[in-house]
Amino acid sequence: MARILAFDYGEKRTGIAVTDESQIIASGLTTVDTKKIFSFLTEYLKNETVELFIVGEPKQMNNTASESEHLIKVFVEKLSTTFPKIAIKRIDERFTSKMAFQSMIDSGLKKKHRQNKALVDEISATLILQSYLHNQ
Repeated sequence: MARILAFDYGEKRTGIAVTDESQIIASGLTTVDTKKIFSFLTEYLKNETVELFIVGEPKQMNNTASESEHLIKVFVEKLSTTFPKIAIKRIDERFTSKMAFQSMIDSGLKKKHRQNKALVDEISATLILQSYLHNQ
């Protein structure tokens, strides 16, 4: 089987998570400068087979799109045209950043490490991917 990649897209950084080839376990992969995301993906896809991209869909509490949705739509469109053979699904990402931060506290990370926004983005992407896997 092929892997699934999930993205917690941000204007500055994008957290990325990946499944194992059996699509059972979600793990944080990395956080990439958003400007370099497509060059990163091009290199990654040279060595790995990916069948699905999961992109977080930020929503307000009233279920309307958040302010950042317009940026994410542009990203999804470019993802679709750059890698047309890989399907894309959107997953509600409400509370993932808060849950990521809480998981850092629960795991005993010191305050200095919890301030690492790149790590929060990577954990958020992992939570998005876990949510997708759980609902399959």
